[in-house]
Amino acid sequence: MAPASGKLAVPDATLKGNQAYDLLRREIVSCRLLPGTRFTEAEVMERFELGKASCRIALQRLTQDGFVHSMPRHGYRIVPVTVKDVDEVFSLRMELEPLAARGAAGQVNRAQLERLEQACRRRITVDVGNQIDFFLEANRSFHMAIAIAAGNQRLCRTLSGLLDEMTRLVALGFGVQGVRPNIENDHTALIEHLVAGDAESAAQVARRHVETFRAMTLEKVIASLRDTAVVPTGLARSLGDPR
Repeated sequence: MAPASGKLAVPDATLKGNQAYDLLRREIVSCRLLPGTRFTEAEVMERFELGKASCRIALQRLTQDGFVHSMPRHGYRIVPVTVKDVDEVFSLRMELEPLAARGAAGQVNRAQLERLEQACRRRITVDVGNQIDFFLEANRSFHMAIAIAAGNQRLCRTLSGLLDEMTRLVALGFGVQGVRPNIENDHTALIEHLVAGDAESAAQVARRHVETFRAMTLEKVIASLRDTAVVPTGLARSLGDPR
């Protein structure tokens, strides 16, 4: 029977499964669980204190989303990151970010963008891994604010997915190498052109910014792939895990 409010109740197992999915997805995207790592359902349940039903729901969703490969009778494997992934994600960003900048010219909230730009540069007094998490969230919010201002919903959805994929690439490249991305003054210049309504200049800066960031990310990802070429079985090997 539906509750008095008229809303259908979400089954407890589904709710817990969705929470487990969010938890595991964060660990994978942040590369605390390294690409290529093999693990079993039992290891996930023990590591993250999950029940069997919620664990299976989470792993099923992660498999559907392309973050995890199921290996019948051998457990699961976190989908590896390749140089081709970097090339594809940034190639699309180099087309879409200038498009978003053109559409957002004269439409942005300067105070909002400046606040997000400052958040990208903020250095928090924790380990590098968490600093990168903070940078990636602020950077994503900055670029999505521009896309939203452009008013193209399909562009927003597509760019949102690309930025999610980019998060994993940057986390692998910079997180494993223990350094933080340097965005120079591109965001500041982009804000000035957007506020002034100079669509073409904004688009040029947006493209240059993505090209520069692509080169930095590719260099770091290649170094990280070399450093983590042999990923042991099990979940013990993850960034920040003392075991």
